[in-house]
Amino acid sequence: MAGITAFVVVVALGAGYVWWRLDGNISRIDISQALSTDRPTVAKGPLNILLIGSDTRVGQDAPDSGKVSGARSDTTLIAHLSADRKHVTMVSIPRDSMVPMPPNCNAKVPKSEWPVQQFNAAFSIGGPACLINTVEANTDLFINHFAVVDFRGFRGMVDALGGVPVCTPVAIDDPKAHLTLAAGRHVLNGKQALGYVRVRYTEGDGSDLGRIKRQQAFLSSIVQEATRTSLLLRPDKLYGFLDAATKSLTTDEDMGLGTMKDIADSVKNVGVENVAFITVPVETYPEDPNRVQFTDAADTLWKALRADQPLTGKPKPSASPSVSATPLTVSPAKITVLVVNATGAGGLAAQVATALRVQGFARVTTSSTGQRPAGVTVEYAPGKEKAARTVAAAFPGAKLVEDPALDATVRVTLGAGAPAVVEVPNRLGSDPIPRPSVTAPRRRPRSRPAPPTRTSAPDRGPGSMQSRRVVMLSFLCAPGVSPRARDVGFMPTDPRGRA
Repeated sequence: MAGITAFVVVVALGAGYVWWRLDGNISRIDISQALSTDRPTVAKGPLNILLIGSDTRVGQDAPDSGKVSGARSDTTLIAHLSADRKHVTMVSIPRDSMVPMPPNCNAKVPKSEWPVQQFNAAFSIGGPACLINTVEANTDLFINHFAVVDFRGFRGMVDALGGVPVCTPVAIDDPKAHLTLAAGRHVLNGKQALGYVRVRYTEGDGSDLGRIKRQQAFLSSIVQEATRTSLLLRPDKLYGFLDAATKSLTTDEDMGLGTMKDIADSVKNVGVENVAFITVPVETYPEDPNRVQFTDAADTLWKALRADQPLTGKPKPSASPSVSATPLTVSPAKITVLVVNATGAGGLAAQVATALRVQGFARVTTSSTGQRPAGVTVEYAPGKEKAARTVAAAFPGAKLVEDPALDATVRVTLGAGAPAVVEVPNRLGSDPIPRPSVTAPRRRPRSRPAPPTRTSAPDRGPGSMQSRRVVMLSFLCAPGVSPRARDVGFMPTDPRGRA
């Protein structure tokens, strides 16, 4: 008995030291004096945490930003935990967004006098306090806590996990991100992972919106790797991961390891189906086509979060975008889809089919027609509307039409101006949608006869070497068995015209 007691004491002391060490890794700063006195009302129950991915901790002389002063906020998310802790909503704010911001981060200036500036300038100029003031003023959400994650620490977290798997359907060669990857599956080390989440101009659509999507998918992969039983059974690896994670953190004074544990415990039973990744709806900023601004749908999003409403559905496209609380109830894996190319653009149907398969639509076939409609029409048999809604979620602005002549197959007709496929909220897997190489024509062709049933494919068509390679790699990057946090479709097609 004495031996057992001694062993328990040693273990307890060891655990206490580890806790003290990890808690001591976290940097904490007091920003209370720099926060605005005109803040939103504190909601009872829900919790809003501002998560900031920072490029560096080496800073300037911002009065409130402590060790993170002068850093650049590469990524900013609002984590909204519902009052009943049954839903978690992660909202990404594009750093290129133009929003009202306190001049020189002086929150004492009346909000009516705030100039419009680029969103990520707030953190660079005034640190966490300025960013919180900016977020609260533009969302009317009270921010309870903040946490800054240094990307150098992010690198250590990935290395502690032994790498994180990704799959890219296209090769990446980005000198700015210091990353070169062949198309296909890879297990990235910390240095490569840091480059991967920073890639912007040479992969995807080249926009900040595309980069956000890639970061969301990668964060999901990290969570899956970090919660594997194999890690939990290896105290040395688990400590290495937690040590790297806590060393990379800077938080408010009340956000210690104990508070983090309490928050984690409160949401430990939230299933992945109740975790939503959302990007703030944006449109082109009129004064600069390389910048964006919030749309009216963003106001609807903030209102829903203030009301603590779970966001589990995708808003239907309309002239005035709005939030739909109706979830998509039919899994892509249970739907048979026929994609009909009605544009005359060779390879478009095959490209769309690949983009659907990578999201879990396993039964997709293609065909073509000489008809030349506009937009995207999703047709379905009576009683199959729920399945059709899942398919239509992949095509912004699609029209839903019931057709009694159809069987269980949902038919998608691609017409002039058909948009690129986007992610559906209840997609399967986390691999990225392949970059489109074929674009639907914007206008109906004039004085051109309908194409014959069979035509010679252009160099990017379904019979080309490039098309076969993309399709092959898309199957290689097909979704795995690991569940993925739901990605609610608030992010429209990039308004700057990138497909």
